[in-house]
Amino acid sequence: MTFDQIVLFALFAAVFGLLLWGRYRYDIVAFSALMVAVVLGVVPANDAFAGFGHPATLVVALVLVVSAGLVRSGAVFLITRTLVDSSRSLGAHITLMGGIGAVLSAFMNNVAALALLMPVDIQTARKAGRTPGMSLMPLSFATILGGMATLIGTPPNIIIASIRAETLGEPFGMFDFAPVGGIAALAGLLFVALIGWRLIPLRQNAAGASEAQLSQYIAELTVPEGSEMIGQRLGEFDKEAEKADVAILGLIRDGKRLYGRAAGQLLRAGDALVLEATPEALDEFRTAASLDFADAARQEKLGAVGDGLELVEVVVPETARIKGRSAQALGLAWRQNTVLMGLARQGRRLTRHIRQEQIEAGDILLLLCPRDRGADVTEWLGCLPLAERGLSVTANDKTWLAIGLFAGAVLAASLGIIYLPIALGLVVVAYVLTKILPLAELYDHIEWPVVVLLGSMIPLGAALDSAGGTALIAESLLTLTNGMPAWAILTVLMVVTMTLSDVLNNTATAIVAAPVGIQMATSLGVSPDPFLMAVAVAASAAFLTPIGHKNNTLVLGPGGYHFGDYWRIGLPLEVLVIAVSIPSILLFWPL
Repeated sequence: MTFDQIVLFALFAAVFGLLLWGRYRYDIVAFSALMVAVVLGVVPANDAFAGFGHPATLVVALVLVVSAGLVRSGAVFLITRTLVDSSRSLGAHITLMGGIGAVLSAFMNNVAALALLMPVDIQTARKAGRTPGMSLMPLSFATILGGMATLIGTPPNIIIASIRAETLGEPFGMFDFAPVGGIAALAGLLFVALIGWRLIPLRQNAAGASEAQLSQYIAELTVPEGSEMIGQRLGEFDKEAEKADVAILGLIRDGKRLYGRAAGQLLRAGDALVLEATPEALDEFRTAASLDFADAARQEKLGAVGDGLELVEVVVPETARIKGRSAQALGLAWRQNTVLMGLARQGRRLTRHIRQEQIEAGDILLLLCPRDRGADVTEWLGCLPLAERGLSVTANDKTWLAIGLFAGAVLAASLGIIYLPIALGLVVVAYVLTKILPLAELYDHIEWPVVVLLGSMIPLGAALDSAGGTALIAESLLTLTNGMPAWAILTVLMVVTMTLSDVLNNTATAIVAAPVGIQMATSLGVSPDPFLMAVAVAASAAFLTPIGHKNNTLVLGPGGYHFGDYWRIGLPLEVLVIAVSIPSILLFWPL
């Protein structure tokens, strides 16, 4: 081996070892390795930061921003609120949630898809009286599987398409991964829904319960002019409210609370529904029923949501300015441009409008205020902030605009009309200009550690390839598989790649394994495409451990899982993915 090869192999071994150790965050490890490589001269100084401008890095960052816009617009609520039902059997629930998660993951970042669906799954489990651990791992696996089907579904696919463009002059298209990745995803979903969930150890978990025990607020939402609710009885909306985990407590008409729950009352424009819900559930129900905030000022705030509003939760101490006064008497709306959205109080029912209710020490307030003004408003009120939970207000009036912009970009990129990074960049610009996504939080949704990881690993991978390191690995694998048929060679490549992906970041695995696959194909004198497809599927199929994929890590706590729980369902799933992928690759991407 040459000096450069020895140095690069040593650096990759150190990176993999440190990632397995887990003491230092993966982005710091990767960036440190890049700096060492530059100092030692194995990566040219001029190319040190080329990875940060690489199309793969840009697409990953842009997909995360677009995903946030789809969530903020209510596009995903549109799917989940109409399909999720706690009365279904566990198998049916996993099938449905897994299908939704897989479809969403095909068109948005799979981590974002899981983050969106995980609270829905936990709430559904609580309503059904079962532990969330029975469904969270299948949901995680489903979102990982769904990402295999498209170019933007998972970072390894983006990286492999970029490597193909550099090597062969043309990247994979948006749906080139669908024949193989789609079949693997479908087979995996069927296994998870029919058999896999039965292999999960049944144990109680406190994390899922604590997730559901979030602050319940008493809040009000009004029926707007022209609403479809006008003329219908209040009780007819119990089912819709239950789906959103909202309790309808009563009705306020002409400033007066009607007697009892008023379930039989015919709704009129301007009626205020009195509700009990968490902030997230309240926002979901408002979006589903197309309700307004409780007065004209609140409706104006909703219209301005794209300019940057946020929900903050504060607790009222004895010394607070607002203690003993109502939000209306204090002039909260006109003094601080802030609206009291909800009030949580233990031990007593509220009988008046929220904004007219006298605030007591110990109350928890849900406030709607201009973005980045939450701390100032909290200090002015003399209140104490609760832990930040990333609350946001859904801009449901822009749902179809957000979907249309994204669908148009995907279609244009799929037809080759416009380069994918440019198409996604235009969607981000459009989301900001149309106020679907506030400019103030544009960069909040980018996972910067992932960007640093990609930006650091890409130059290292390129250096390993140019130094002949990938050719050396490929020759070793070819020696191991000498005389074997093509399907056996592809199987060995997938097993090696999967093994790496189970213990390392799948992005880093793809960067190393894709050039190896190309080199193996070149040595055999066959098309590199089937080898790249094998790497794409295998790099994403990380199901044996909670560290192989971020989605597996996300559900570890809420699901109450142990490290060793994953392989029980993950090992047969990985075997199944290999078994269905090899014939699919040979059929759709012949050698």
